[in-house]
Amino acid sequence: MVVKKVSLNIVMSKFKFTYQELGVQLEKAKSNDYDFIRCVDYYNAKVKSIELKKNTVVFRVDIDFSLAKTSHLLDLFRELGIKASFYLRLHAPEYNPFSFENYLIVKRIINEGHELGYHSEVVDQAAIWSENEVDCLKRDIEVIKSMFGHDIEGIASHGGMTGLNNLDFWKDREAQDFKLKYEAYENTSSFDLFSQSFYVSDSEWTRWKCYNKGELVNNDNRTFGDHLDDKHSLIYLLIHPDTYYKRHFYEH
Repeated sequence: MVVKKVSLNIVMSKFKFTYQELGVQLEKAKSNDYDFIRCVDYYNAKVKSIELKKNTVVFRVDIDFSLAKTSHLLDLFRELGIKASFYLRLHAPEYNPFSFENYLIVKRIINEGHELGYHSEVVDQAAIWSENEVDCLKRDIEVIKSMFGHDIEGIASHGGMTGLNNLDFWKDREAQDFKLKYEAYENTSSFDLFSQSFYVSDSEWTRWKCYNKGELVNNDNRTFGDHLDDKHSLIYLLIHPDTYYKRHFYEH
């Protein structure tokens, strides 16, 4: 049997999740006259009946596993003049948001005009700790405010490995119950973004997925940049810092 040697460059070219490639896609959106706004900007426009620009990208970044990689995205966004909403976990075993370097990255998110929100996993917390879900959420919100001197306005529920669904917390509750403006997947008159937009996400790690007004588009794994050719008016873009790299996935 002959074993063929496969070049690393050929293998990695299948994935194209480099910072450089992401930058090309974001630049394409800007050249196609798309505005990038934060999730809280979408909320504020809705409640004030302000019409969005015809071509709008609501930009969301869930920090699942790496604050270190988040700093590379911040460099890229500053270069392109783009703002986004970043959602921070407090209990991730993969990173400590209060370490010396990570604290500086979180403060940079705030200071550079991005939105800082909470990547909530209160259902997981309550089950693991045998504590009340509401108490967990209220405490976490206060921790962020106390540590970073910043009031959060939005929450995006984290999808973890416990088999529990953190979105279940919101089945009979609203963000306003906790003096927040929105949960990122809610479908209310003030924040119906997922159900009204073309949603594109890199959350399958090595490929993209998309939903059209809340409905999964099967077998469509085109990139965010490819979808721009379809000229969707409102795009909800979700990315994760963990997915991107300069040379390979496992770098810091």
